[in-house]
Amino acid sequence: MGHLDHAAYGWLTPALSYVMASIGAALGLRCTVRALAATTGASRRNWLLTAASAIGTGIWTMHFVAMLGFHVTGTEIRYNVPLTILSLLVAMIVVGAGVFAVGYGKDRGRSLVVGGLTTGLGVASMHYLGMAALRLHGSVSYAPLTVGLSVAIAVVAATAALWAALNIKSPVAVAVASLVMGAAVSSMHYTGMLAVAVEVTPSDAALPGATAMQFIFPLAVGLGSYLFITSAFVALSPTADEREASAAASADLRLKERAAAAAAPAPTG
Repeated sequence: MGHLDHAAYGWLTPALSYVMASIGAALGLRCTVRALAATTGASRRNWLLTAASAIGTGIWTMHFVAMLGFHVTGTEIRYNVPLTILSLLVAMIVVGAGVFAVGYGKDRGRSLVVGGLTTGLGVASMHYLGMAALRLHGSVSYAPLTVGLSVAIAVVAATAALWAALNIKSPVAVAVASLVMGAAVSSMHYTGMLAVAVEVTPSDAALPGATAMQFIFPLAVGLGSYLFITSAFVALSPTADEREASAAASADLRLKERAAAAAAPAPTG
């Protein structure tokens, strides 16, 4: 049995993965709030797409940043590139399905249940698909009860996040909710990792796939940059209330200008 180290670099990878999960959750929640307040169908769709990509990207980045600290004594670790990319696509697509269920659902209670279940199962699928991409000298097995617990945590966390998107509007409340969501996603990941056992088979054969530093790290940095840039865009983009206030102020200014023009004495010749 190989010795598993889930934090080979100390608190660096758990802390950084938590930050990425929280940023993705915060961005996703803000975009969902904007989508629900949107006045046009195209605007709602675009905000929901951004929310899905943010949450999916944040969860995927959280998982693989945490995996940078995963080491097994007696074997190298590599990753199957197509499966790893597929896990990212699954995260975005399934999370997107859950977000759209909430964004367009008529019955909010039913939409929340469907969206939370779909999104939670998507998070769990991403995690275990990412684990399936592991390549090492030996075999990986899982404790079924712990796996079930990790899936339950994912569903509860996703449902709570979508509930927050439906019911929380203020930026401060969204920030608090995103920190809770980040903690829940991180808990799901490390609970899932507690289910893992590795039976090492010593070998000098070269492992297929890419190392974490060759593939995972550059991709995680790229996606992390996307989250930061998109966060800045959302922060600087005016809300629906701000646009309405600006339009009302402009209309009021035009009325005052016309009134002033009408009241001005006619020029004498």
